[in-house]
Amino acid sequence: MFEWITQAIEQTGAAAVALLMLAENIFPPIPSEVIMPMAGFLIYQGKLNMIAVILAGSAGSLMGTYLWYLVARRIGRDRVRRLIARHGRWLTISLDDLDRATDWFQRHGRMAVLLGRLVPGIRTVISVPAGLTGMGHVPFLIYSLIGTAFWTTLLACLGYALGSQYALVADWLNPVTTALLIGIAGLYIYRLITHQGGEDEGT
Repeated sequence: MFEWITQAIEQTGAAAVALLMLAENIFPPIPSEVIMPMAGFLIYQGKLNMIAVILAGSAGSLMGTYLWYLVARRIGRDRVRRLIARHGRWLTISLDDLDRATDWFQRHGRMAVLLGRLVPGIRTVISVPAGLTGMGHVPFLIYSLIGTAFWTTLLACLGYALGSQYALVADWLNPVTTALLIGIAGLYIYRLITHQGGEDEGT
């Protein structure tokens, strides 16, 4: 599985990194913790460029989080909650997730957007309370970009740093990555089956 993903990124280049990071923020098939370090391996091998990968990963992630912000800003709190209550299972987002992100945003203010981009489970959903509270487009994009760029750079550099041990790491990551992706798929299916939306929103 590790080899398959790295080959897919290698063949398509930085564009694949951008698309995968975009998808990770909308529908998480492969987490950024897997995507960016793998790109880092390819950077070490001279098959990708570090700056291009960081820019692509940051841009894709930023587009995904900005989409959630725009949806929340456009349709408002009540409709967002109804949307999540009815369809959150497909995106593995519940009303409890939204409430946690909202509490995080209320406690940390604008910095919650920056810090939230570094916290799994909060990273995507933090865009929703930012949109619901009417946070300006420019501040949202700036804070999101800072957090996103830091996160993608860190992960890419970690993958690059392990590059000298590529053969050993690849042998280790092949089964681990396969198990991780199977686990993600299993968790997704479990949440589809058990998702209750957190509360009844008038459905």
